[in-house]
Amino acid sequence: MKKNALFLFFLLFFVNIFSQVSDYEFIRLDENKIKIPADSTLLNAFFEKINAIRTVNNGNVNILHIGGSHIQAGVLSEQIRRNFDFYNNGLAPSCGIIFPFNIAKTNNPINFCTSFSGSWLVEKNVKRAYQMPLGVNGIAAMTSDSAAEISIKIYPNINRRYEFDTLILLGKSIDKEMVTPIVEIDSEIFLFPEHDTLKNIYKFIFPQKTDSFNVIFHQNDTIKHSFLLHGFLPKYSSQGIVYHSVGVNGAAVHSYLGCEDFVSELSLLPPDLVIFGIGINDAVDVNFKPEKFIENYNALIDKIRSVSPDCAFIFITNNDSYRKISRKKYAVNLNGIKAQQAFYEIAQQNNGGVFDLFEIMGGLYSMRKWQNAGLAKKDKIHFTPQGYMLIGNLFFEAVKNW
Repeated sequence: MKKNALFLFFLLFFVNIFSQVSDYEFIRLDENKIKIPADSTLLNAFFEKINAIRTVNNGNVNILHIGGSHIQAGVLSEQIRRNFDFYNNGLAPSCGIIFPFNIAKTNNPINFCTSFSGSWLVEKNVKRAYQMPLGVNGIAAMTSDSAAEISIKIYPNINRRYEFDTLILLGKSIDKEMVTPIVEIDSEIFLFPEHDTLKNIYKFIFPQKTDSFNVIFHQNDTIKHSFLLHGFLPKYSSQGIVYHSVGVNGAAVHSYLGCEDFVSELSLLPPDLVIFGIGINDAVDVNFKPEKFIENYNALIDKIRSVSPDCAFIFITNNDSYRKISRKKYAVNLNGIKAQQAFYEIAQQNNGGVFDLFEIMGGLYSMRKWQNAGLAKKDKIHFTPQGYMLIGNLFFEAVKNW
């Protein structure tokens, strides 16, 4: 299915997916809530900010959702983004931070499309050792090709177009100022950036709002030099709710701990709420140790609090999942229960909330029921588009009823 046709498919499901929940008797709607194991002060403060935007169109809120393949695909995150956008009441903040994943020959999130040219090297946070520094996106691309270009178009959703008049490029020329990123509007109009060498960002101001851009990477002499790209941050209004989603296929909690520019780049989008959905790749290990899982989560939370001390947290537990043990045989992953308990402990230690997806799904062995209903894939780890959108709506319903 072509990209545009696939996107229209998603839009149709956006309209009515939640009305179908009653068709799935195995879903535990009584568990569909944000549970608070300890103090709710931070979450209360966050929801007061949301209420100010919803009722009087006043304020700015950054939401950051961090995960692995569930997030990289973009179906779950786009559904949550669309739902939060209803609270913007005509305000027009951006779509959040993005990265052109198809440069890495992997799936691009569904809310924007990317084309590129030139030769690129890619690094992801799922490796044990990195050949290039990584930032908040957990993925980077490097080029020394004079023909390198990146074009991105951000898709609208059923609410509105995601337009911007400012573009922040996260990255740097490896050899001081020897490569300059330039936005090409047409063959005769070019935008040159304001460069902040301390933050490693390039800022472009557009003459009018747009939903797309094309960046070329100009070599400033005849010798080829390298440019490191960490992503893009389109911006428009300073008011409203901006939902950022960050996810890399295969990422675990420790994957983000090794990203040396994580904190400095996080300061560009200081979160009021972080939604954590990392853990499915941690718990796939037969030697999964909940105490190490908790330790890694607390270390990552410390990094976030160094930027946003009053940040609130919601933890989405792992979904029920299975391991493939032979060609056509799967066994339920019993670590799902251990991870579920660990999430409650992390939330208690950090005064966060828990969206207990494991329990909402129906608990242990429920993934087969989701698969039989067309909501989960054959690997019994990931969901179908319908499944992801249903989870996105369930999550927002829990948030809405806070």
